[in-house]
Amino acid sequence: MNKRPLYFDYAATTPVDERVIQVMVECLGLHANFGNPASSSHAFGQAARQTVEQARRQVAELVGAEPEQIVWTSGATESSNLAIKGVTQARGLAGGHIITSQIEHKATLDTARQMQEAGVAVTYLAPDADGLISAEAVSEALREDTFLVSLMLVNNELGTLNDIPAIGARVREHGALLHVDAAQGAGKVAIDLAQWPVDLMSFSAHKVYGPKGIGALYVGPRAQRKVLAQIHGGGHEGGLRSGTLATHQIAGMGAAFALAAQAFSEEQAAIVALRQRLLDQLASVAGVRLNGSATQRIPHTLSLTFGEGEFNAAALSAGIAFSATSACNSASNAPSHVLLALGHDARSAGRTIRLSLGRFTTEQDIDQAVQLIKASLASAPAFWAV
Repeated sequence: MNKRPLYFDYAATTPVDERVIQVMVECLGLHANFGNPASSSHAFGQAARQTVEQARRQVAELVGAEPEQIVWTSGATESSNLAIKGVTQARGLAGGHIITSQIEHKATLDTARQMQEAGVAVTYLAPDADGLISAEAVSEALREDTFLVSLMLVNNELGTLNDIPAIGARVREHGALLHVDAAQGAGKVAIDLAQWPVDLMSFSAHKVYGPKGIGALYVGPRAQRKVLAQIHGGGHEGGLRSGTLATHQIAGMGAAFALAAQAFSEEQAAIVALRQRLLDQLASVAGVRLNGSATQRIPHTLSLTFGEGEFNAAALSAGIAFSATSACNSASNAPSHVLLALGHDARSAGRTIRLSLGRFTTEQDIDQAVQLIKASLASAPAFWAV
């Protein structure tokens, strides 16, 4: 059997924590907590409902929200769709203006473009040289008819961290709603929705050592009754998202968020140390460049571009599981729209890798990865065509 490559793609997805798996298993099978949470007339449904509500509290606690402000979805993509389409359609598709950025996840960009095709004006802000969207840039783009701003907390390719509280203050003063994609931020950034001027926030379990197929949307007080449901059929989740709740997945997301809260400080310190170990060992590599701010970022995700003619992707991918772009771009094999927005051309984007660290990354993994990277540079051809 071939040896599995080192895993450095935590930004794409995380392995489900074994403790989370155990919680999920307890919701499967005849002798487990398998009931329909909407079946309130008997003990099976009531037990399932209790599990769902416990998980809702666990998610809310990690991000400083109230449990009733958490709406279950299938993931951050659905959450962002619900936020952007829901707010736009609730006010009617007669004009109006949305602000987003050129470096958002495709769940936001594609949805914004769909709203644009329906007649809504959309401004796509360019990032600054550090891969950030500033509060000043948002302020300058605000118009009288701006009703929604949608921006990431953490960029999924660069790891850069936007100043959402500062942006939110400008948006709230203007009177618009702010939606934040926090799929890459939950469990990595201290989020306090009780204090942050944020109205809608998207989360995904599989970025936080939980299962795929489950996520949530925070709906704050200012967004209440301003979001139109996108999935109908029973009025579940306060009428915002119909469908039988997947108790095992929801329980898994709750457990994953609870574990993230418990391990937050310790895990953050460990990832910072691992990131520094990686950068220290790569310091001797000529021509390597970190994309995005060196300081305003999470330590988990690094985007590295190698110098002209100094990168053998095929050799490296045999030993390390990494991304050349985000998972949302990989299917199309297109150059990263994030790197293009930062001024890269297709060739330099093709010499860029995203390494993302996580809960199970070890010092030995870092050391082996650096050896493999240096070996791939040594074996690089005279030039590498993209």
